[in-house]
Amino acid sequence: MNEVTIGITNRESINSRFMAVFDTGQKQSQFIGFESEEMLWKTLTLKRWQLLKAMTGAGELSIREVARRVDRDVKAVHGDITTLLHCGLLDKANSGKVIFPYDAVHVDFMLRAA
Repeated sequence: MNEVTIGITNRESINSRFMAVFDTGQKQSQFIGFESEEMLWKTLTLKRWQLLKAMTGAGELSIREVARRVDRDVKAVHGDITTLLHCGLLDKANSGKVIFPYDAVHVDFMLRAA
C-alpha cells in the first residue's frame, strides 16, 4: 500500500529523517510536513480533505472529474487543487490531469500544553 503521513515538522525533524536515510540507506516512508498545526489546518480545509478522499486510489483525474465527484464548482475545485499541488499533496501528470498518488493517508501530530 502506498501511504503518506501528513504531520507537523521542523528543521531538526527534517534533518533527522534525512540523516536516517543517509546513514542506513533505508527508504523512509512518504511524509509531507507543515511547520505548525495552524498551517496544516489552514491548508487542509474540509473541502480539500473531501477532494483528497475522492482522489485517493483513483489514478489520474481531470479537474472537471474531481469537481463532479465532490459535486462542486469546477473553478472552486481548481483553486483548491492548485493549493494542494503547491504543498506537494497532489502531482500533475504528463497528461495534464492531477493525481493523488497514495492509497492511504495518515495524519500525525501531537497537541501539547502551551
